Amino acid sequence: MSELSLRPAAPDDVPALHRLIESAYRGDSAKAGWTHEADLLGGQRTDEVELRDILADASRIILLAEVEGGLTGCVQVADQGEGLAYLGLLTVDPARQAGGLGRVLIEVAEAQAVARFGATRMEMTVIRQRGELIAWYERRGYRLTGETRPFPLDDERFGLPQTRELEFVVLEKTL
Repeated sequence: MSELSLRPAAPDDVPALHRLIESAYRGDSAKAGWTHEADLLGGQRTDEVELRDILADASRIILLAEVEGGLTGCVQVADQGEGLAYLGLLTVDPARQAGGLGRVLIEVAEAQAVARFGATRMEMTVIRQRGELIAWYERRGYRLTGETRPFPLDDERFGLPQTRELEFVVLEKTL
C-alpha cells in the first residue's frame, strides 16, 4: 500500500467522508466491492449530521486512511465505558477492497481503543445476513457473542430495508 497515511477526521472532511461511506455501503458503486449492503438496504447509510455529531463527541473518533492524498477508508472507535470500545463505520473504497486496508484500519482502531479509551475489549455489530463479512471479522480474531440487537427497520436514517428479517449480531475481541 503506497503512501498510506492515517489521521483523525476533522469537520472539513465530512462531505468527502460521507461520499466515501455511501459509495461503499449503498447503490451500484458499492457493488464494485465485496462488503456492501446494497442488496439488503437502499437509501442512505449515514448522513453528514450524524458524522458531525460523531466528530463533536470526545468519546468517539473517526480515523481516515488516505493513499496518495485521496480518501480511501475510515473507521470509527467509540468508548462504551468499563473497558469496552465499539468499532463501526469500517469503510474501504470499493475499488480498493481486498487489498489489506480493512485489516490495517482494524489494527489502528484497536490500538486507538486501547490508547485513547483504555479499552480491553472491542465489539461491533454486523447485519446477520452478511455471513461472508462475519467470517472475515472472525479471521481477524472477533467472535460471535450469541447476542443479537434489533436493526432500526423503520428509521430511514439507517437505510430502507429490502427485508424485515434484518438484525445485528454482536462480535467481540479481547484487546
